[in-house]
Amino acid sequence: MNAEQFKDLVKQVKLGKKLPDAIYLHKDAFSALPPILAKFVNVVATALKVPETDWNIVKLFKTNFRLSLLHYPDFYNDSYPALQQSVSVDLAKLQHRLTRYDEHDNPPILHRKEHFILPEHPNFESFCLITQEGEAAGLYDNPRMIGFKASWQRLIAKHGYDLVDGRLFRSSALHSVDNEQNIDRHKTALVRHELSAPMKTLAKHGFLHGDYSIFDYGCGRGDDLRELEAHGLDVVGWDPNFRPDADKVNSEIVNIGFVINVIEDKDERLDALLGSWELTQKLLVVSAMLANESYIVQFQPYKDGVITSRNTFQKYYSQTELKEFIETTLDENAIAIGPGIFYVFRDKELEQQFQQNRQKRHYEWRHLTAPEPVSETQARLLFTQHQPLFEAFWKCCLDLGRMPAEDEFNQFQQLNEVTGSPKKALRLVSKWYDQAELEQAATMRKEDLLVYFALAQFQKHKGYAHQPEQLKRDIKAFFGNYTIALTQAKELLFLIADSELIASICLEAQGLLPASKIGFEHDIAHSLTLHKDFITLLPIVLRVYVGAALQMYGELDDIQLIKIHFHSGKVTLLGYEGFYDSPLPKLKERVKIKMAEQDVDFFDYIVPDKRPILLDKISYIDETFEDYKKQKTFNKNFLKELKALNIDCRNITLNHLHELLHHTNKKITGYNIKQK
Repeated sequence: MNAEQFKDLVKQVKLGKKLPDAIYLHKDAFSALPPILAKFVNVVATALKVPETDWNIVKLFKTNFRLSLLHYPDFYNDSYPALQQSVSVDLAKLQHRLTRYDEHDNPPILHRKEHFILPEHPNFESFCLITQEGEAAGLYDNPRMIGFKASWQRLIAKHGYDLVDGRLFRSSALHSVDNEQNIDRHKTALVRHELSAPMKTLAKHGFLHGDYSIFDYGCGRGDDLRELEAHGLDVVGWDPNFRPDADKVNSEIVNIGFVINVIEDKDERLDALLGSWELTQKLLVVSAMLANESYIVQFQPYKDGVITSRNTFQKYYSQTELKEFIETTLDENAIAIGPGIFYVFRDKELEQQFQQNRQKRHYEWRHLTAPEPVSETQARLLFTQHQPLFEAFWKCCLDLGRMPAEDEFNQFQQLNEVTGSPKKALRLVSKWYDQAELEQAATMRKEDLLVYFALAQFQKHKGYAHQPEQLKRDIKAFFGNYTIALTQAKELLFLIADSELIASICLEAQGLLPASKIGFEHDIAHSLTLHKDFITLLPIVLRVYVGAALQMYGELDDIQLIKIHFHSGKVTLLGYEGFYDSPLPKLKERVKIKMAEQDVDFFDYIVPDKRPILLDKISYIDETFEDYKKQKTFNKNFLKELKALNIDCRNITLNHLHELLHHTNKKITGYNIKQK
């Protein structure tokens, strides 16, 4: 069976629970399926070795060649049965994914069970009665809130009902709103005089150039709106406190910035995220506050969060918890952009372009020699006459690592008129410039694509139904076909689990990088630390290793140094105050990413005077840094002072260092050590 046959057969299904993208049906109702389709579903289950007892509902996708085998073990016994296991099958890619919900506190549940079975089934009428009870109680007024078990139970209680033996009864003690603590949500809308952090990420990644409409869901006092409007962008916003009468507008980019963490009601929080997703056409930006336990304990606990001193509610997340909340709620991949900031793409082609660009390096052409004379006088004159055109064409070739297609070079028609064809143009510029440059650019582009595909495998991205045309061309040029590209990427990804290989490559990389440092513990090398500017210079295996860690953290805006641990499967990120303008930067933030556990720990050094200082900054920078020469001179003099002091300088603070220097009647002024 192929995709078109599957799609046609699904269209013929008249019964089942019908959603916009899929049809659900219990296996007891398979007589309502076209016989070929019913047989095909059973064949798929047998091929994947999913026992008959481990699935009872099939989900048939209407437009994609996909199906899911779902197991609701209490389908007939529970009025609102919980999902125990899901086997999602991508028949186009011949891939499947098993997800278990046994230990989930809030698994998906079923409603309107009468739609899953035949009208002649003995349970049909009782299922209809259960649904009618829920409708009469008003439980189905907001369909977004009923899909998960805990949310459904809270909704029942809020409407004044108890669930007894699967049926709804009026509660004897109703949920009292008066017992709820008054929360001043409006106080969480801070006054800002610059773009919020989520909006800054959009600007950084080129989403604020005027190409996209933007909606700010929970815009607060409208600071972002004013700034974006001043730049002529198409942007509107809504806020329950400050702009309650504004319309919620479908937009290409929707930002729900630091909203979900100030909503004390779990169901309302869920509703806000789902509501913002419904408005999204291309990209949803979700952000929330992060904090560790030591910070949270200073506040008064309330529900699943805390009450702050300003009487506002805050639900503080961990990076992993926030990602899981977004992905569980939306059933979409959430891409970490920074601490507490995630992108969720509805436009999958845009997602692929974004992910590729994050891994793409640009070959910088340095033409150091004069053009060699060629025998064809006409060709030489032609080149001289149209040098800007050929130079632009060559730069485009270097950027792509291959010859561009018509829609990839905006002067394509002019190039054809001058040379006759792009192939002739490439032969001509290859004689004029250095062919080795193009070969190196091709190697870089192929490596970037391998890193992109490998990280997609690490993150377990869902397969894409469509690929951008440029990516298709890249795959054909550098790999031949998509299968070969994925095979090579998987092989590359598997290598990052080999700790001995990671250690050996790190030791080799230390000799190749412009600056870096090997860390020792008990005289045994255990880590490689480098500046973030040099990540793209790492061997490809280490690029994937670091890239996999950053998939959980996001962008490195406030981070300068990356420490790769050899054997523990960890990556540590270090953020310093004054790294670029001080000889002794102070450690402000440390982030430990545990690859195996897929977890991120944050450690903040809040008190400035107690922040450890970086004594050997010179080990991590080279001539490309503005203060390199000053830092080199400083460290030479500073090393003499440290030897004279004869102390253990590990984790020393700047205040402590000043005290020690005071005894020698010296002080640090800028990049100089002077006598007092």
